[in-house]
Amino acid sequence: MNMPPLSPGALAGLRVVEMGQLIAGPFVGKTLGDFGAEVIKIEAPGAGDPLRNWRLIQDGTSVWWQVQSRNKQSIALDLRQRAGQDIARRLIAQADVLIENFRPGTLEGWGMDYDTLSRDNPGLVMLRISGYGQTGPYRDLPGFGAIGEAMGGLRHLTGEPGRVPVRCGISIGDTLAALHGTIGVLTALYHRKVNGGQGQVIDVALHEAVFNVMESLVPEYSAFGAVREPAGSALPGIAPSNAYRCNDGVVLIAGNGDSIFRRLMGTIGREDLGNDPGLADNAGRVRRVQELDQAIETWTATRSVTEVLASLAQAKVPAGRVYTAQDIVEDPHYRARDMILKQTTRDGHEIEVPGIVPKLMGTPGGVRCAAPRLGEDTDAVLAGLGLGHQAIEQLRQDKVVA
Repeated sequence: MNMPPLSPGALAGLRVVEMGQLIAGPFVGKTLGDFGAEVIKIEAPGAGDPLRNWRLIQDGTSVWWQVQSRNKQSIALDLRQRAGQDIARRLIAQADVLIENFRPGTLEGWGMDYDTLSRDNPGLVMLRISGYGQTGPYRDLPGFGAIGEAMGGLRHLTGEPGRVPVRCGISIGDTLAALHGTIGVLTALYHRKVNGGQGQVIDVALHEAVFNVMESLVPEYSAFGAVREPAGSALPGIAPSNAYRCNDGVVLIAGNGDSIFRRLMGTIGREDLGNDPGLADNAGRVRRVQELDQAIETWTATRSVTEVLASLAQAKVPAGRVYTAQDIVEDPHYRARDMILKQTTRDGHEIEVPGIVPKLMGTPGGVRCAAPRLGEDTDAVLAGLGLGHQAIEQLRQDKVVA
């Protein structure tokens, strides 16, 4: 499906300077850019953002980059040089938002601490994403998303009981930090608009973003001394809700609502369980969860995934297959909701990419431009600062820009 018609975007007129790299910071820039913000990405001359070379490469550039850096401009600027730092400060002085995910202290070493930057731009909203935050005894330790997932409590719960914890398959720690950072930016911008025009610093730690979605982990420990353990595909304390084998694959079934449970038991021919007073509520079902899982899988094991899903859909029982990338791309519901878009890269390749989330009905997001080549917008960005051709060429000769 082609991209939907573009609106100006809910964030049109917002200027963002992105100094991050890889995932956490750039994901924030992508999200803001999808909704119309002007995003100027500062990259190191030469290699640029390492994400350009991650995973599968097409014509020298990662296809992941094409998603993460759409709707952005790229300026290749050497921040280790004083002249490069001066240009960055001039860009930030005109910006609403600065995004960075360096190790704490890096910007301070370049003379770009918030106090200094806000003297020229009191309304600046500065998002800082790091492994452990800008304060605390661990602030100077290197931190990646995987470490944040472990410290935040997620890795302990991923996997089968008694086995080594596994990765969930994506960089969820970085993405959770990015989403929390985006919330922080929008909240700070609202505060700036209605409460006097002042900006502020947003401090997001990777492990804290993970910890924030860990549900009842700490309250259960505080109240009962209970340490939640990994449970594979089951949902501990909620029954029945699990993955069940079919004769050609696996289905997920969530039959844990009281009325849903009765419909599920009727569908699998176990009205005796559906009408059992001891199973009328979740507490009773949790006590007999192994019995229920066995009864459900006895039914699913003799049927295909398609047959199981059709029967459960008719009974209005929540269930779903385990999707691969191919399943997603071929699914008509994804297509109907514009969640698979066609995007043309700067090299002329047409690729399919994820659509825009969330969906704003009045000012929907969109892909306004493809991900840039390294430094593709350097001259235009510098010209916007008032630099002439000769000054830009001198900076290029001095290897301040590329």
